[in-house]
Amino acid sequence: MKKLLTISLIAVISSLNTHYLAIIAAEPANQSTPVRLNDSSNSIESLKLQLEKLQREFEETQRRQLQQIESLKMQIEALEKGSATPVKKEEIQSQSAIIKTNNWREEIVSSSAAKKWNPAAPIRLIGSGNNYLDLSLDALVAAGSSTEKHVDELQLGGHDPSQRGFTLQQMEMVFNGAVDPYFTGQANVVYKLDSSGESDLELEEIYADTLSLPMNLQVRVGQFYSDFGRINNQHPHQWNFVDAPIVITRLLGEDGLRNLGVRISWLMPLPFYSELFFAIQNSGGTASSFRGSGHHHNDEGEDNDLLFGRPRSITDIRTFGDLLFVPRYAVSFDLTESQTLLAGVSAAFGPNSSGTRGHTEIYGTDVMWKWKPRYHHGGFPFVSVQSEFLIRRYTADEFNWDLNGNGLVDPGEYDFNNDGVPDFLPREKIDDYGFYTELNWGFKKGWVASVRRVCYCRARVI
Repeated sequence: MKKLLTISLIAVISSLNTHYLAIIAAEPANQSTPVRLNDSSNSIESLKLQLEKLQREFEETQRRQLQQIESLKMQIEALEKGSATPVKKEEIQSQSAIIKTNNWREEIVSSSAAKKWNPAAPIRLIGSGNNYLDLSLDALVAAGSSTEKHVDELQLGGHDPSQRGFTLQQMEMVFNGAVDPYFTGQANVVYKLDSSGESDLELEEIYADTLSLPMNLQVRVGQFYSDFGRINNQHPHQWNFVDAPIVITRLLGEDGLRNLGVRISWLMPLPFYSELFFAIQNSGGTASSFRGSGHHHNDEGEDNDLLFGRPRSITDIRTFGDLLFVPRYAVSFDLTESQTLLAGVSAAFGPNSSGTRGHTEIYGTDVMWKWKPRYHHGGFPFVSVQSEFLIRRYTADEFNWDLNGNGLVDPGEYDFNNDGVPDFLPREKIDDYGFYTELNWGFKKGWVASVRRVCYCRARVI
């Protein structure tokens, strides 16, 4: 009888792949007392019962493992595409749970408790299940030198290293959590130390996202980086380089487009990632190309309080047209199992600080190609190429530098053409544009070598 039982097990195992063979070997069935050959009908019934039990256990194990395999495939696919789309409730349950059988009734058990602690993961302060609060802290320090005499005029970004030697670019604390099944929240508190030793503490971002809106819609409310291109909404520790490309800091501002507002996004029901974004935000703050008072240097080396020869006229928001409007479309394709292409187009429209009739339009397009082997380890090795092109159309209002009307160049008045008379600047349209392209090679886990080409073209008057 022992020989017959052995043959039955081999027949069952032969229909499975090696994954399930290992499971069966790790979870052997409980064997009853060996049955003697002379037990006749009782022996046959007992064997049938054992066979049915083994088949039920095998089918349950197979079903459970198939669900876990599909869950891992879905998570890998979402991470490779970089999709930030909220997953449906049913999918979340199937991805974060294992199914155990007890008296043929299924029970969902969260797998989060079984995960090993990772020192690089955020610290969970409070909460359990769907409600939680995580805390993470990162510091970004740079060291280096430059042949440029005035480093601060070359490094315009708020987090760029603007001095020789050592620079604390930022120390950032991030609070992230789920309020309930309908909202998540995030806050980024940043500490900076400038080249003169002055400290600066700011609430960089604080916003809430919805999770349960119909039709794949999501709403974000609070202060946040606008979805313009690829770099604007990234924090410095996410950059591939130690500084931001100069075309980004000139056109979008030293700290990028970041303001209070609301954003709605729609994930289109397509077989590939395709998402539309539209944000309405305040047009002041760090948005120096609009109504903001951010730090700025132009092509002629003007004082940073001037933009295209005009002082900044900062006023309160009075009408709906004084706001900043930022649309974006992003798409992603899997070219092969190891290659992914991401692309997007963005725009930003709003008034500027040159006067009551000043207006700014910024357009941008971005693309990224990434190769990563199918069987990678922690995302390495990889090769990626990323590029963005931006163009700004700045409509400047007229301005008369003869502030007291006496026709003479008095203190505080400008004579750019040196004709002895305060300048009168007519209403004009000014275009400037630029791009950057970078190549990144992740050759070992945690190590990336990169090279970048940046171009910013001088403004021209139309």
